[in-house]
Amino acid sequence: MSLTSESHPIPQEAFDWYDEYAHGQIDRRTFLQRIASLGVVGLSAATISSALLPNYAQAEQVSFNDPDILATYQTFSSPKGHGEGRGYLVKPTVEKEEFPVVLVIHENRGLNPYIKDVARRLAKQGFIAFAPDALHPLGGYPGNDDQGRTMQRSLERAKIEQDFIAAAEYLHGHELSSGKLGAVGFCFGGYITNMLAGAVPNLLSAGVPYYGTPADESLQEKIKAPLMIQLAELDKRVNATWPDYETNLKRLKVPFVMHMYEKSNHGFHNDSTARYNEAMAELSWQRTLEFFKQYLK
Repeated sequence: MSLTSESHPIPQEAFDWYDEYAHGQIDRRTFLQRIASLGVVGLSAATISSALLPNYAQAEQVSFNDPDILATYQTFSSPKGHGEGRGYLVKPTVEKEEFPVVLVIHENRGLNPYIKDVARRLAKQGFIAFAPDALHPLGGYPGNDDQGRTMQRSLERAKIEQDFIAAAEYLHGHELSSGKLGAVGFCFGGYITNMLAGAVPNLLSAGVPYYGTPADESLQEKIKAPLMIQLAELDKRVNATWPDYETNLKRLKVPFVMHMYEKSNHGFHNDSTARYNEAMAELSWQRTLEFFKQYLK
């Protein structure tokens, strides 16, 4: 678990409250009031809250100027969604006729810098990565997670889902696509990854949902693609949905593997907050890359 310092760990309650806040169960004022009530020796409420809130200056592992990749913004048609979608497309600069493609799906706050960096990491590994922004109908990610969450909640969920289905179709049909489509998503994006596995079973070749809830059972019945389920040991909210999902995947004979990451919180892969667990994030990412190389290349 990430700590503000080794001698003064952030209490687990703070991580749990942040999860409630990030998913709209409590407001910012309540979150900050609870943090202030902790009274942890050596850690002020301001220190704890600032550690939990994202600092995206920390979230760049691959520069957009890296010579091995080329990043652009692309629009796509979404007739059943909001009409038009937009996303961040990152390609390897090496000359090849085709590449496996991976859809990268953000959390519940729009296309923030962390998710764009994940797309660049995939391009460095030889994939074309595309990260759509669900907030495009409202002008795109506003540069602020709180505002982004509010904006995303204001959009019709069914239309957002149709936008991601359209994004998957766009990426699968890209002129440089090998026809092998993967999807990786985080939190809300984990849910969308599970949803896509059932909604477009003939397009998706592999899915990696990070701490995402399952799709509706009617969609689960249609899943064909292999799944790698990435869960955090301390994430009670999402983990409570796993037993039933596991039962259904086994009944449907869907190829899957589930990894539970020790002493990790929801969001452990996101390297911009104190929830980041470097060792578990790196392990999970290596597994993700190996999974995609197995099923997409």
